[in-house]
Amino acid sequence: MADDFERMWADLEPIGLSASSGGYFRQPFESAERELAAWFAEQAAARGLDVETDGFGNAVAWWSPTAADDEPALLTGSHLDSVLDGGAFDGPLGVVSAFAAVDVLRERGVVPRRRIGVAAFVEEEGSRFGQACLGSRLATGAVSWDDARGLRDRAGVALGDVVDGDAGSLLLDAVSTYVELHVEQGRDLVDQGSAVGVASGIWPHGRYRFDFEGEANHAGSTRMDDRADPMLTYAMTALAANKQARLADQRATFGRVEVAPNGTNAVPSRVAAWLDARGDGEQAVADLVAAVERQARERAERDGTTVTVTAESVSPAVWFDEELIESLRRDHAVGDWPVLSTAAGHDAGVLHGRGIRSAMLFVRNPTGVSHSPAEHAEADDCLAGVEALATTLERLCG
Repeated sequence: MADDFERMWADLEPIGLSASSGGYFRQPFESAERELAAWFAEQAAARGLDVETDGFGNAVAWWSPTAADDEPALLTGSHLDSVLDGGAFDGPLGVVSAFAAVDVLRERGVVPRRRIGVAAFVEEEGSRFGQACLGSRLATGAVSWDDARGLRDRAGVALGDVVDGDAGSLLLDAVSTYVELHVEQGRDLVDQGSAVGVASGIWPHGRYRFDFEGEANHAGSTRMDDRADPMLTYAMTALAANKQARLADQRATFGRVEVAPNGTNAVPSRVAAWLDARGDGEQAVADLVAAVERQARERAERDGTTVTVTAESVSPAVWFDEELIESLRRDHAVGDWPVLSTAAGHDAGVLHGRGIRSAMLFVRNPTGVSHSPAEHAEADDCLAGVEALATTLERLCG
């Protein structure tokens, strides 16, 4: 099992890697991510798994050792895309571990009573078309193709010009349970001294676009009192988001900004900024965003600018099935696994919200850093994660 895992990981490691930053650029439907999709098909073929794809770019490799097609299917896997300049483990670890777990089950002589699928969902990060977990949302019907086809990337390319959106289906109606393994995006498992943990749920979160409008002018000839500078309004709003999040013990991040005309010697006419807001409850997130928006409007009035806020993606809280969590965490060779919540979004949350009972396993991240080249997991912990996933699938498939 160790050799198979390490071989798969060695194949993936250089794909999309930036030599200058040490981070990964695996954006959906671009060359590196498509190379990973080809790798996925090769791994499935090497194991005799049947690959099913849909018109959105999602794929599932099915293991059907018995003729139990009428039984509810079991799904595992994750995603292969990354954020801009991201880490190696977020997403691919779950896909590699899923293939390795199938190998472990075969080595154990397990003959599952129902089909097991290894999934690779596209655009989980929302790094190209701006909506997180877009592939799983489309696959489950949480987002319609009519609404999604017009989404555009930074270059203005529409999703509908990249994929057709109409061909094929993953038949997720036949899936009853989904288990996603993921590198932990935090340090809870480090603090608890455990290689593996079980997720209790996912915090609610959303992405909100703030459009600040002002008046372009000369940076030298325009007196400070005569300016309507949207950059000032944005700057105060970013500080307000930080303050409000700290006061409420929630999360607020402005991580993307676009400026026009984006000249060094020009007062901007427009600033577009995206707020990522997360919290331990849906009302907490709503209150946080409302407080930030209120302060943005107050500042805009003083600056002579305007602000428009658009909710681009909002995900409610997800709390996984307690009975399933309890069954996964108990009675392992190393004792019970710890249970922890996550403030990061995942495909498991989308599937659970659409009626597919879901659970998540986390693998320890010694740095506690994610969405960064510093993201990491030790080889022994990854292999412990594979064993944990295989044991979980064996329990669930009977």
